[in-house]
Amino acid sequence: MAIVKSKLLKQLSQNYPNFLKKDLDKFTEIILNEIKRALRRGDRVELRGFGVFSTKIQKARISRNPKTGEKVNTPQKKTINFKMSKELFKKLNYEE
Repeated sequence: MAIVKSKLLKQLSQNYPNFLKKDLDKFTEIILNEIKRALRRGDRVELRGFGVFSTKIQKARISRNPKTGEKVNTPQKKTINFKMSKELFKKLNYEE
């Protein structure tokens, strides 16, 4: 089951009933936008206890269309790399 932003906001509003929903929405928007901006600049984003987001550059290459076998030029692009923290690893694998 994937978590979507609306479910996240619903959970936050249940856990923090003193905050207005529009304030929680604005707060999550600010956080997500700052993460996006940092990754666009090429910076690392470290969330202690969760993990680290970083970008890697995937080189330009010639690939093939699997349907036709035709050669296709794939340009250089940035990809996101995520490495989970040891805490998250332990919670996922050892604790229930």
